[in-house]
Amino acid sequence: MAFVLSVLAPVAAPGLAVTSAYAEVVSSIVVEGNQRIENDTIISYVQVSPGQNATAEKIDASVKALFQTGLFADVQITRRGSTLVVRVEENPMINQVNFEGNKEVKDTDLQKEVELKERMMFTRAKVLSDVNRIIAVYRRAGYYSVKVSPKIIRLPENRVDLVFEINEGDETKVKQINFVGNNAFSAGDLKGVIGTQQYSWWRFFNRNDNYDADRLEYDKELLRRYYLRNGFADVQVISAEAVLNEAGDGFIITYTIDEGPRYKVADVAVNIGEAQLESADLIAKVRTGVGDWYDATKVDKSVEQLTLEAARQGFVFARVNPDIARDAGNKSLNITYNIVEGPRTYIERIDIVGNYRTEDEVIRRELNLYEGDAFNRVVIERARRRLTSLDFFEKIDFLEQEGSAPDRVVLVVQVQEKSTGSVNFSIGYSTADKIVGSISLQERNFLGKGYDVKVDTSGSWYRQNVTFSFTDPYFLGSPVAAGFDIFATNVDNQNESNYNSQMLGFALRTGFRLDENSGVSFKYGFTWRDVDGISKADASPAVIESAGESTKSAVMATYTWDNLDNPLRPTNGLRAQLEGEVAGLGGDVHYGKLEAHAWYFMPVYEDAVVLKIEGNAGQLLPFNGDDVRLQDRFFRGADTFRGFQTAGVGPRQRGNDGHTDAVGGMTYAIGTLEMTFPVGLPEQWGITGEVFTDFGTVFNSGVDTVAAGTGQCSYGNNKVPLGPDARDCTSYDTAAFRLSIGAGLIWSSPFGPLRFEAAYPVLKADYDKTEYFRFSVGTAF
Repeated sequence: MAFVLSVLAPVAAPGLAVTSAYAEVVSSIVVEGNQRIENDTIISYVQVSPGQNATAEKIDASVKALFQTGLFADVQITRRGSTLVVRVEENPMINQVNFEGNKEVKDTDLQKEVELKERMMFTRAKVLSDVNRIIAVYRRAGYYSVKVSPKIIRLPENRVDLVFEINEGDETKVKQINFVGNNAFSAGDLKGVIGTQQYSWWRFFNRNDNYDADRLEYDKELLRRYYLRNGFADVQVISAEAVLNEAGDGFIITYTIDEGPRYKVADVAVNIGEAQLESADLIAKVRTGVGDWYDATKVDKSVEQLTLEAARQGFVFARVNPDIARDAGNKSLNITYNIVEGPRTYIERIDIVGNYRTEDEVIRRELNLYEGDAFNRVVIERARRRLTSLDFFEKIDFLEQEGSAPDRVVLVVQVQEKSTGSVNFSIGYSTADKIVGSISLQERNFLGKGYDVKVDTSGSWYRQNVTFSFTDPYFLGSPVAAGFDIFATNVDNQNESNYNSQMLGFALRTGFRLDENSGVSFKYGFTWRDVDGISKADASPAVIESAGESTKSAVMATYTWDNLDNPLRPTNGLRAQLEGEVAGLGGDVHYGKLEAHAWYFMPVYEDAVVLKIEGNAGQLLPFNGDDVRLQDRFFRGADTFRGFQTAGVGPRQRGNDGHTDAVGGMTYAIGTLEMTFPVGLPEQWGITGEVFTDFGTVFNSGVDTVAAGTGQCSYGNNKVPLGPDARDCTSYDTAAFRLSIGAGLIWSSPFGPLRFEAAYPVLKADYDKTEYFRFSVGTAF
């Protein structure tokens, strides 16, 4: 019958009766008590062979060797005449490992931590080690009162089930945080710097108020960096101590700081020595300014930028050594950046570590670095930027290790992968569609090969859309991207424009880089469209004219130039696109379209306050005697012109029932000024503020106005008869300047950038449709 025994219960001590009799010659060795382990395996650990004397020292060494194998719970070596008898008790075999009582940590997470697995030998030492591992997991999660009791259940054939009984206890919170030695900054200021947070009842989902010893070391570094950024070049964070409070339910953490004096920068110089470099270009890269408080991060950034600039000027092996001379009496310092030629080094080998999911080739193809190349920091910085733009990694580090020779270096690309699957959604409110929303499912690193697979859906009471996209960024191993899209759309515009619209189609895409900052892409698309459900008694002539089926066959080319410092969270640089499309290679529609887009980012205050200047413009040109159909025109509003509804800006035409239909324009130009800034909340919360203004116009509908009583209205080249109750078919189309202002909050949430935005249209046309509030997740810049 199976029964439960404590693992730590005492066992019989090994029996050793070492006497002078052991010195006699051994004629044979006999093994007893073994079930699974072969005799020869056991005898191989015995230090005595037949024909040798069995001394006490050899017997003692044999027992120790057998115990050290971890295979036996007990070992006894005795004599039976001239025969040496080795009696063993084998450790049991583990049948299964279970966990009981764990709620906060999943079984799968605990199984990854413990060393003992099924079909392994049970040993008390490994059990104790696994107990400590489980306790460490819980302490990292903030459960310091956890208790773990290992139990075994005996089974036939010397097998056992191992059960870890876990009493998790309560979370051990940080109840108080103190600072000692802080004179320049208040405790409140410093609490906003560190990762550890003091417990508050309203922090429902925050785990940073749990005590974590490892986090304290990180906090010390965060405090040191904070002081170094604010002029304290000699700061020392002496200690971070944690003690349990008297109630035993929380920790009191005390950070001890020696601030030292606060320094201002008295002088800055760049010393190029005998190098043939352009001093003016180098000086422009220096971030530290005379009269500023000393900032170690600006020194590091200056060193980085000077190194890159020297490399750009041909000084590939440049090294920048900052020399900081302190004047403690005047509390000032002088900074000299010495540019010298470092040792000529070449890449011997490139190692990639940390990519457990992403294939090596996906990373290597972005490096543009090969074994034998000169170690060039400019090329490495470009590689870092390309890897960052993949958005596969939480962290990317390029480490240098010594090679097999003084002029050889091993480049280690160390990455920390992050989730590349995402679920993005957006939601908004408009007087036309009421609640509108979308859901996007995307895997940007499908199968670890860099494939981008995406399913987009959007819907409201009146609009539904689904798109499936697949992209291979290196088609057939070449640096050429290829992909396709399949899409279907259904729009119910009865309340707004008296028609329904359906579209079904596909597109084939390809593209490649021209150089480090530019690239081109091409696309061919074929779409079947249908406009129906039109009430001729109510709809506007432009809508009536668009009724029926059509097919669109079009090609598009796009040129992109991009030197953003960070493709995901840019603070400096320009991204520009020029798009051209021609429809008419087959199909029923014929037009040309040209659009231009540009986004320019510049830091206003360090990298915390960033100004974005955005411009978008487009022009449609019909040909072959056709009009540009409704589905192909420019409709702007909502995300493309905040303060207005979707399609709320631009030409409209009155229908017979008195309402106006959005008919779109063939010309638009819209600009944006947007500034993002911190709002005073802890940086780790990822919440920033924004103020913005959108301005521009949408016009040129090609719709004419004919007064009531003439019996017909014109739309392009066509005459549309009106019913007897028609009042008129007035069109509203002006290039009048529109302008809106607004503000919002941006949260870098786990779901993507989440925006709460309120906008007010300061300048608008009387017929424009407004929207004052919008909430979205995953909105692009």
